[in-house]
This record gives sequence, C-alpha cells and structure tokens, in this order.
Amino acid sequence: MRFDVVTLFPELFVPFLTVGVTRRAFESRQVDVQFSNPRDFAAGNYRRVDDRPFGGGPGMVMMAEPLDKTIDQIRSVRQDNAPVVLFSPIGQRLDHAAVQRWSGSSGAILLCGRYEGLDQRFIDRRVDAQISLGDFVLSGGEIAAMALLDAVARLQPGVLSDPDSHQFDSFNPSLDGLLDCPHYTRPEEWQGQQVPAVLLSGHHENIERWRRDQRLRLTALHRPDLLDAARKAGQLGPADEAVLSGLR
Repeated sequence: MRFDVVTLFPELFVPFLTVGVTRRAFESRQVDVQFSNPRDFAAGNYRRVDDRPFGGGPGMVMMAEPLDKTIDQIRSVRQDNAPVVLFSPIGQRLDHAAVQRWSGSSGAILLCGRYEGLDQRFIDRRVDAQISLGDFVLSGGEIAAMALLDAVARLQPGVLSDPDSHQFDSFNPSLDGLLDCPHYTRPEEWQGQQVPAVLLSGHHENIERWRRDQRLRLTALHRPDLLDAARKAGQLGPADEAVLSGLR
C-alpha cells in the first residue's frame, strides 16, 4: 500500500520512519510512504502557501492553488483513485476498526494542514474524507498522520516479532473490543509488590480467566461504552456478567 503525505514539514517524519519495530513495514515498503511539499507548487519567489483570511481574524489560511497542484502531481504518479484524507477536528474519530480497514487498503493521500486551516473551496473540491484523533487541536496534521501510519504499519505481516501480538491489543475484535489486561515481567517481587499468583501457576485456563476478568474490570472502570457495545453484540457470557455484577 502507498500513502502520499502532503506536508510543509516532511523532515518531521524522518526519525518516525527509521526507528522502532514499525520501521520494518516502511523499509520493506509494505507501507510505502512518499512526501509532497505544497511549497514546491507555490508561485513567486517566496513560495507562499498561506494568506490572510477573508473577513479578518487571527492566523493564516493555507491557499487552495498550491494544494490543488500538489494533489494533481500525486495523482499523475499514482494513477489510481486513492482517497484524499484531511486530518481535521470535524473528522470521524479514528478507531481500531478504521485502522483495520486502512491496513487492508491500497493507501491514501494524507493532507497535513497547518495554520488556521485550509481554504474551504479546496476541501469541498478535493477532500474525500476527514479524520480526527480526538477533541483537541494540534499545530498540524503531521502527528495525526504518524499515528495513522504507525497503527497501520504494525498490523502488516512480519512487522511485529510475534505475529499474534496485535490480536491481543486493546479494542481488537479477538478481545471482543475490550481493553487489554495488566501485564507483568521479572522480577516476581518489585518494591514489595508481587506478581499475581495466578500468573505463576502455569494453569493456562485459570490464567486466561484471570486476564478476561481483568479486561472486563478495566473496561467497566475506564471505558464503559466499550462494554455496552460488547454486550449489545452478544459477546459477554454468564461468567463475564458475574464478574461485572460483583463490581456494582
């Protein structure tokens, strides 16, 4: 798959693409990431990509023409119908289900806005979808683009050392969309705190029941909305409900 990132600051992505386990996806081009800078398509000696907003107000707005030319150039190379995605507060919240869809796609053109935003005429004409990371504002779309790329990369075959690792992530359907359970490693005692005895027992059925119970408790405490969704989908059994009833 290929993701074309439209950004004024492609240098921000250099360390992201070359360190950590997900670098395997980028180095192998399982997730091929290319960059385009709107300044390369701006007019004038100063290569301006922003201007003052009509109607007044603070800040600057990214101009439509350099962005439009950038998309045209990317389209001429890709020669496909990859969607143009803008990271924006009005976008659909990115979640695990959306990441799974992107991980099986052919990619997209990711727009990283800056300043007060983009000229709305460009959005109306060229943007196919908008994505939000949450109810907060970033200085630009680069961090959001990295989040999407990282989430997609780690789902690619061979990227994680253990191919089953992501199956036990929070929100994964294999966990019925629940939060993951707590994890422990050596030593068995640290600053007076012991690893739960069940994890040392070697009894796999008891360990899995303990982990399921912990997932239920954490989800009930921190994300009851996920619990409601699992219940509506019929993913909670009598043993699960017994655990939850004990929390009330």
